[in-house]
Amino acid sequence: MSDLPGIRPQPGIMEIALYQGGAAHIAGRDSVVKLSSNENPYGPSDKAREAAVRATHQMHRYPVTDHLGLRTAIAEVHGIDPDRVICGAGSDEVLQFATQCFAGPGDEVIMTQHGFSMYPILTLAAGATPVVVAEQARRVDPDAVLAAVTPRTRIVFLTNPGNPTGTMLEADQLRHLAEGLPAHVLLVHDGAYAEFADDGFRADLDLVEAFPNVLATRTFSKIYGLGGLRIGWGYASPDLIGVMNRVRQPFNLSTVQLAAAEAAMRDRAHVERCRSENAKWRDWLTAALRDLGLGCDDSRANFVLARFPDQATAHACDDALKEDGLIVRRVGGYGLPEALRITIGDEAACRRVAHVIGRFMAERNRT
Repeated sequence: MSDLPGIRPQPGIMEIALYQGGAAHIAGRDSVVKLSSNENPYGPSDKAREAAVRATHQMHRYPVTDHLGLRTAIAEVHGIDPDRVICGAGSDEVLQFATQCFAGPGDEVIMTQHGFSMYPILTLAAGATPVVVAEQARRVDPDAVLAAVTPRTRIVFLTNPGNPTGTMLEADQLRHLAEGLPAHVLLVHDGAYAEFADDGFRADLDLVEAFPNVLATRTFSKIYGLGGLRIGWGYASPDLIGVMNRVRQPFNLSTVQLAAAEAAMRDRAHVERCRSENAKWRDWLTAALRDLGLGCDDSRANFVLARFPDQATAHACDDALKEDGLIVRRVGGYGLPEALRITIGDEAACRRVAHVIGRFMAERNRT
């Protein structure tokens, strides 16, 4: 800040470590398979593509500010109240609304050991203090979270299924957590990967119906294949939504975003196909990794976490995958330096990953 002697950032801003996205390129290679950002290998539905193209003819017009068409589609598909839905530029923006509105200097925000790396960024940006709670064997411990709550706690962030672990709290565990939280604490259930869990997962939405201090967030970036458009949504009590809508910019979603997301939400056949294919190859790759002697928890998301004997082995395997044009994600920043997070691709990608890792482990074991 030496060039701006009279300007000072708000407390917490300079403590933020910049977010690092998944790599997309390998030096010296023109063709790669990107399995580092948990993207849908099948992309968006044709109906979403067509809706986006049609919407480009209205790009000279401002978008609607109430997002009614998209909120109605979300509500009809999930059987919820459209007036309790808020939309954002990715679910990240909805998480930002919540932090901006309900946490500030002197407050604490709880997140778990391997939770999404945006949580501390959002917390520090609000001037609040991140409180990290240990997980048990890469699984969230609801009782440990409850034990960390203090009078200063304002928000609990929960990634479910977890990223990068893929593990998940079930409905009864979620209810136990919500029941144990004081009324002054907002539970944010970040369900970015919820649609991959099983057909009809809605424990997060049911939790909102039962508890006024719960916000459930979802995204169009994962199973809907619209990561490049940045669209997400949240569901909460009318009072919570009313507060967050006061900080939401009126034109935060474009006409193209709204059109594509509404069409994607209504194309249930595409969602079912993506869920089914992901489950098939997720289970296949999990079994293949275990057959190679690697640790791999049951994942409920669209990625698996491969655990190696140590960090050096994980990094060497990552290098071997890169040499073959495969990009996965090192997750030392999530407190798992001995692991690699691998997005579930299509059949060819999964078989190729298993082959390269198998070859690597065989060579490693011979030395």
